[in-house]
Amino acid sequence: MQYRGLNELREMYLSFFESKGHLRLPSFSLIPQNDASLLLINSGMAPMKPYFTGEQEPPRHRVTTCQKCIRTGDIENVGKTARHGTYFEMLGNFSFGDYFKREAIHWSWEFLTSPEWVGIDPDRLYPSIYVDDDEAFEIWNKEIGIPAERIFRFGKADNFWEHGSGPCGPCSEIYYDRGEEYGCHKPDCTVGCDCDRYMEVWNNVFSQFNNDGHGNYTELKQKNIDTGMGLERLACVVQGVGSLFEVDTVRNIMKHIERIAGVEYHKDEKIDISLRVITDHIRSTAMMVCDGVIPSNEGRGYVLRRLLRRAARHGKLLGINRPFLSEVLDTVIAENEGHYPELAQKSDYIHKVIEMEEARFDATIDSGLSILGDMVAAVKAEGKTELPASDAFKLYDTYGFPIDLTLEILEEQGMTTDRAGFDALMNEQRERAREDRKKMGDLGWASENLGLDKSIKTRFDGYTIMDEQATVLAIVANGEVSGSAATGDQVTVVLDHTPFYAEMGGQVADHGLLTNDKGLVVRISDVQKTKDGKFMHIGVVESGVIAVDDLVDAAIDTARRQAIARSHTATHLLQKALRMVLGTHVEQAGSYTDADHVRFDFTHFAAVTQEELVKIEDIVNDAIFAAYPVITEEMPIDEAKKRGAMALFGEKYGSTVRVVQAGDFSIELCGGTHLTNTAQAGMFKIISESSVAAGVRRIEALTGKGVLNFLQEKQTLILDTAKALKTTPHDLLGKVEQLLEEIRDTNKKVEKLSAKVANMQMIDLFNLSRDVKGVNVIAAKLEDVTPDMLRVMGDQIKEKAPKMVAVLSTVVEGGKINFVCVCGAEAVKAGAHAGKIIKEVAKMCNGGGGGRPDNATAGGKDVSKLEEALEAVNNIVEAQLS
Repeated sequence: MQYRGLNELREMYLSFFESKGHLRLPSFSLIPQNDASLLLINSGMAPMKPYFTGEQEPPRHRVTTCQKCIRTGDIENVGKTARHGTYFEMLGNFSFGDYFKREAIHWSWEFLTSPEWVGIDPDRLYPSIYVDDDEAFEIWNKEIGIPAERIFRFGKADNFWEHGSGPCGPCSEIYYDRGEEYGCHKPDCTVGCDCDRYMEVWNNVFSQFNNDGHGNYTELKQKNIDTGMGLERLACVVQGVGSLFEVDTVRNIMKHIERIAGVEYHKDEKIDISLRVITDHIRSTAMMVCDGVIPSNEGRGYVLRRLLRRAARHGKLLGINRPFLSEVLDTVIAENEGHYPELAQKSDYIHKVIEMEEARFDATIDSGLSILGDMVAAVKAEGKTELPASDAFKLYDTYGFPIDLTLEILEEQGMTTDRAGFDALMNEQRERAREDRKKMGDLGWASENLGLDKSIKTRFDGYTIMDEQATVLAIVANGEVSGSAATGDQVTVVLDHTPFYAEMGGQVADHGLLTNDKGLVVRISDVQKTKDGKFMHIGVVESGVIAVDDLVDAAIDTARRQAIARSHTATHLLQKALRMVLGTHVEQAGSYTDADHVRFDFTHFAAVTQEELVKIEDIVNDAIFAAYPVITEEMPIDEAKKRGAMALFGEKYGSTVRVVQAGDFSIELCGGTHLTNTAQAGMFKIISESSVAAGVRRIEALTGKGVLNFLQEKQTLILDTAKALKTTPHDLLGKVEQLLEEIRDTNKKVEKLSAKVANMQMIDLFNLSRDVKGVNVIAAKLEDVTPDMLRVMGDQIKEKAPKMVAVLSTVVEGGKINFVCVCGAEAVKAGAHAGKIIKEVAKMCNGGGGGRPDNATAGGKDVSKLEEALEAVNNIVEAQLS
């Protein structure tokens, strides 16, 4: 068996199955498309579920891929062993109703054993089959020639492949005997043993059932083949190494980490764990960020954040006390860009995401570790091993310290925490406003119950036609499927073809009318597209009757469509301008285009400066004034990419795509409606720039008449303001500056008067003080005093009366109590502590606070308890002095 690198093995596999009539497809994105059952793609077949179930026609009935996969179920074990990892590549050959068991088994054996291909010694390979799959046994035994004693029958747990809902079935695996040195040396050690001697390298899944996710199996319309083989595992066998971390490309990544940390693999187990964690996690994060995942606190974004922060922490355990993951990323890209060129294309962006997240974590990790260390020490001092849930939650909520990291560190200390208690606190604190808008919920139900075949789709003619006759296929009236609807009914109407654009790709739906010559008027206010391609026209019947099979005139509001097109074309010009001014890392992360209004989300890692916004706005307007022709064409996706067309992160495109090009200025893949010339956009005006999430910014802008309305509103505001200030628009700035100067002079006079009032009140306070064990104590509520004045008075008392403890309070508008407590230097020496005093006083008023021994502040909510709290001050101070 000849040594071959991982990249060579990948290409060899794909070429082999191309020679067997398979279509080679690139890896799908790690972000699942139209599959709510998965957070991230976790197997080679996952992106192709619709082909297996027959819902979609595959591009060819024989396909081969090398699919990027992420599995995080064993994340806690990554690093602790050499076999666990979160990222891997899955080689696959697939048949959608074409060949079945015989070809799959023969080809797997040919690829693995033929000297022309991998050339593994056949005597070291052992097939397994599902316990009652006699057909597979006959193929292995009589056709391939494997003796019966070398074919292993296993039950459902081992040889029936399923992963959540979706296609599944019995499988036949091939194991490689790595030799006795990898075994457990037990007398009964054989295929299926838990030790590392027999490694599964191939899995032929005979996909013939569909699992609904609840253990219910139905026969698929077509029998399929789903083959999975871990590329890293195959490389382990061919390269004769002990684990995936010693495979050539992965080992090169680890060597980079070793150089940065000044350590060496296989010298110390703790160091090895950290090296494996970082190596695995940086591979995962590079691929996830490249496919459009952004660090966040939920969903796949949280998975990414967890991996990044876990890797960063293990860097610190190796003694790397600076951000370093971005450096290692260079090697990840270099080792993979041959097969995944998008890594190099998006290198700047991936670097910035990782740099920003690592820096953010670096800012919290040190303080969090210190606080957790104190908490752990306190718990151990009490002879306990469980950190209170409230402490774990405080670390997360107050200091941004991830619960997963807390659990990992506690485990290293032989401790635990109350995870259920932590989750309960999280549930109490979280606002439940995160649920995505489920606008398609009712429509989804309706589309399933319309009685229409799934193959029936609405033909969209609206790129070139604004008004046409169409046939009514189905009606939902007032929430019920119906044959007709009359005046006043809320309706959803399905047509066989339509000029109405359905809401998608960030573009809002068209509005318009459905009419006929019998007095029918249905006002359409929304259009949504179902997964099976039906356009649901939503509106109200204003007059007449509409019925299934009616012929209606469908006409859109053309003025509104033109306004929306202005906005949509402007977003293309905006994206180009952003990349010109901010850099090529900018990618669209979402958009909303309405009539004359644009909302555009994009990847960027700092607030856009006013100077940059001016440049961006100028570039877009220059493109509008240049009157570039806007040309829309359909073409093969490879040709579109060659032309430089921009695509969206994580978006799934077919083999033929729609390309929108504005002169030589911008070119993008887009299914929306557009202008025919950029000049039709009129003007473009940015009205705001803000943060949406970590690494994502948002620009709100106006186009066309929206800009005119905006300018008119601003002009009216200027005129009204000038009138109110009794000046002219031309002199408005000077008038405002004059008023501000007058206000500053007035404030200075007020501050002087306030200081005099405070001094007068302070003299009275000294006369009211009481002696408590040699310390003078004041507790008072002051009227007509601001919180700032309260603090000034406290500072003066502390300075002039070293033996004094003063608790001063005032009630501000809204009924909130403000407290200040100060302790003079001698009072502090005697045992007084302002922070502890104020904490007890505020607590009695349903508030809280704290501070230093000599100075502290607090707030309270219950004014009715204020007098009682002030009366308690003498006793609180006396207890401290004792």
